Amino acid sequence: MTEPIGQFLQYLRVERGASAHTLRGYRQDLEQFARFLEASGLGPPLGADARAIRVWLAHFHDLGLARTSVARKLATLRSFYRFWVRRGHLRRNPAREVGGPRPGTRLPSFLPKDEARHLMEAPVPDSFQGARDRAVLETLYATGVRVGELAGLDLDDLDLSGATLRVHGKGGRERIVPIGGKALEALRVYLARRGRGEGPLFQNRLRGRLTVRSLHRIVRARARAAGLYRAVTPHTLRHTFATHLLDEGADLRLIQELLGHARLATTQRYTHVSADHLMRVYDRAHPRAR
Repeated sequence: MTEPIGQFLQYLRVERGASAHTLRGYRQDLEQFARFLEASGLGPPLGADARAIRVWLAHFHDLGLARTSVARKLATLRSFYRFWVRRGHLRRNPAREVGGPRPGTRLPSFLPKDEARHLMEAPVPDSFQGARDRAVLETLYATGVRVGELAGLDLDDLDLSGATLRVHGKGGRERIVPIGGKALEALRVYLARRGRGEGPLFQNRLRGRLTVRSLHRIVRARARAAGLYRAVTPHTLRHTFATHLLDEGADLRLIQELLGHARLATTQRYTHVSADHLMRVYDRAHPRAR
């Protein structure tokens, strides 16, 4: 890792409170860019110009990388160079001179209510693993937390009597989210097998913390067991949580608070997938609808 990249990552970690997942993504993009520059004889990252950045991004376009992934790489470079401009090492941000790919409209993927129910019921809670997996699924669906937030939960973040979770979100922001009855029941069954000792809330069989990768694997395996052959991830359950709340009339700003979105515009994506809710409101409200 070059020194400029290391200093930038240190800034993100210490001053911006970036998560390990975010830091890993930035590091991969920047080190990949540095290797490309070196192999092409274009010098170090701080000496790159807009042309070098365009050539690098065009390489990924030729490989068929998704537009969203290419846009993320460009955003990484813009943040990196903005950091060095602000510190007076560069006069301008070369990545600002490069136009990014126009992202297509991609609506969030979510499960219908019957499929969500089948998924929740897929793990049989007659063992440590079965009880844990059901609690994982129920908690994801009941709270809408990000998979990294779920992996980071400790036992003392759970308040069973108050039916809430203390979630440590992006940028070090904390929020309290409620837990529904089905999830509470699943958590109690799991905790009876886990034990009430301190440490990570969701553990593997060696009592270590479940990783983000392990949680993805659990959701994928349980979705197949439920007969769901579409791609189902922890993020699918986050989308499902928000969409079902909106369908039942929950306020968009409340959903924003529960999801931990900094901007309402991020939450508004769910309005595009709630046509059923829209039609019900229209039928109730318009005098000529019936």
